[in-house]
Amino acid sequence: MESIYRIIDANFNRAREGLRVLEEVARFCLDERDLSEGLKGARHLLGEAAGKLPAGYRDLLAARDVEGDVGAGTFGASERERTDLDHLVVVNSKRVQEATRVLEEFTKLLSPEVARLCKQSRFKSYELEQQLVFRVREPKAKAGKECSGMKDWELYVITGEHWSLGRPTVEVMEQAIKGGAQVIQLREKHLPIQKLIALGQELRELTRRYGVTFIVNDRVDVAVAVDADGVHLGQDDLPVAAARKILGPDKLIGISTHSVEQALRAEAEGADYIGVGPVFATQSKEDVCAPVGLELVSKVSNLVKIPFVAIGGIKAYNVAEVVKAGASCVAVITGVVGAEDVAGAARELREKLAAAKLSQA
Repeated sequence: MESIYRIIDANFNRAREGLRVLEEVARFCLDERDLSEGLKGARHLLGEAAGKLPAGYRDLLAARDVEGDVGAGTFGASERERTDLDHLVVVNSKRVQEATRVLEEFTKLLSPEVARLCKQSRFKSYELEQQLVFRVREPKAKAGKECSGMKDWELYVITGEHWSLGRPTVEVMEQAIKGGAQVIQLREKHLPIQKLIALGQELRELTRRYGVTFIVNDRVDVAVAVDADGVHLGQDDLPVAAARKILGPDKLIGISTHSVEQALRAEAEGADYIGVGPVFATQSKEDVCAPVGLELVSKVSNLVKIPFVAIGGIKAYNVAEVVKAGASCVAVITGVVGAEDVAGAARELREKLAAAKLSQA
C-alpha cells in the first residue's frame, strides 16, 4: 500500500503546483480576479480531497521518498523551456489534468468520495484551461479585427431560441463555447429591439469572459449598441460600404453568399469574411435559397482569398465532406443548440473537423 500512497502524494503535489502556476498567470499577467479565484478554488478542492483520505495526510508524507524515486531529476527538453505564456498555460493545464486523472484512479482504491472530488477537479481544470488560453491569446483590450483570429476559426455557432429545447440562450451559448465554439452569432429575428439588445448585452459579456468573437446578424444598430465584434449581413441588407461607415474600420463584416459571383463581389467590396451556403438542405432558416452543394464550397475555396464559413445543414456526420471540399470553418445552428448535450455536440464537431483536416494534410 505504501507505493499507492507515494503515487497519490506525488500527484496531489503535481496537480496543486500546476494550479498555482496557472493562478499566478490569471492574477498577475491577466489581472483576472474571477479566474484567479476559480483556480484557487480548484487548488483548495484538491486539498480538501487529500484531507478526506482514510490514510490521512500524515501517512502520505510518511510514504514520500524523494531519494528513492527513480523518476526524480529526469527532465526532457520540453520541461526545460517555455516558448511563451500560451505554452506555459497549456503545459501546466495538461500537468493538472494528467495528475488529477491519476489521483481519480488510485484514490478509488481508498475512498470513492475522494475519487469523486478528484474527478470534479479534473473536469473543472478543462474549463479553466479553456478560459485561460482564450484570455492569453485574445486580450480583452483588442477585441476587434486585429485579434479576431479569423484564419483559426473552425466552429461558428448561431443562436436559435426556437431550436434550444426551452433552455435560456445565454446558457446554451456558454455550453457551446465550452465545447469549442470560437464565434457566436446573435440571430433572433423575431425579438423586438429592446429584448434583442438585452440579449446582445448578455452575450457580449459572456463572449468577452471567454475571449470569443461575437457577431450580430443583420442589425448594424444592435451591433453598435452592444459593442459586438462585428455584424453579418445578407444579400438584401445594408451594403458593406455603408455598414463600414457606421461600424468603423476595426469591426468585422461578414456577408452571406450563395454563388461565386456574390462571393467575389463581397470580397471586392471589403467584407472581412463570407458565409457560403446553404451547403445542404436546412430547416433552421426561413426563406432560405436552395442548397448550393459542396461544389460551390470547392470553387470559393479556390477563388476567394478572405476567410469563409460554410453553413447550412452541416452536422457531425457530414462535416468531413465539407472540409474535403475546402472549408476550414463551419457555422451551425441546430447541430449544436438543438442537441441535448450542447457542449458535447460542439466538441464532437471540433474533433471531426480536426480529424478531417488531418486526413487532408
